[in-house]
Amino acid sequence: MTGRPAMTGRRVRIKVPGAFPYPIGRRSMSLQGSSFSGPLPRIVGFSANLQRPSKTRALVEAVAEATGARLRADIRLFDVVDAGTGLGAAWSRDQLSLPARRILEAIENADALIVGTPVYKGAYTGLFKHLFDFVDPAALAGKPVVLSATGGGARHALVVEHSLRPLFGFFSAQTVPTSVYGSDADFSDGVLVDEGVRGRVFDAAAQLAALLGAREKPSASFEAAPAAAFAAPNR
Repeated sequence: MTGRPAMTGRRVRIKVPGAFPYPIGRRSMSLQGSSFSGPLPRIVGFSANLQRPSKTRALVEAVAEATGARLRADIRLFDVVDAGTGLGAAWSRDQLSLPARRILEAIENADALIVGTPVYKGAYTGLFKHLFDFVDPAALAGKPVVLSATGGGARHALVVEHSLRPLFGFFSAQTVPTSVYGSDADFSDGVLVDEGVRGRVFDAAAQLAALLGAREKPSASFEAAPAAAFAAPNR
């Protein structure tokens, strides 16, 4: 793994449910509303986990952290929990709760996305698809997207290529070549430990940064936050 930042087991304390204690180093992460400000590229991570802690959310966080180590960016992270319990009952956008509408606005206004979903019965979750059913297709056209997923075993890995990539192809989004899939065996106490998956995290992050026009490298004085050091025993 030469040239890639190390991912350690140090944990990051989360002060607000669902949010990071950021800014840290060279990037900013926040869950305070959906509006962006400033000239930095706007990256939104969305994880379809139904509970916390979550391996899926940890995987999205890992890609976000690795991207932030390569690129000055305004990075915000949301999950299904943030959208509230009424998401599945809404059949039109105006029936969504305010938190869910803010997630949609953040997704549509972002310059790039990092998405992740647990895999059940060979498919992404219904609430993941339901949320993206409300997204304006034109808003994602040409937008760089990193695809990630978690599942109980390796047999679910092709869901990323057979389900997620076609979904974002419908939106005409620009999905990065490297996708990231993690199985239960790739985590230990909620921390991503598999070297192969960690390598794909770094590769996907590098491709996303390149698509956003980033050419700078992490500062020598910058201590990268541990991308996968988040407790996430459940999917």
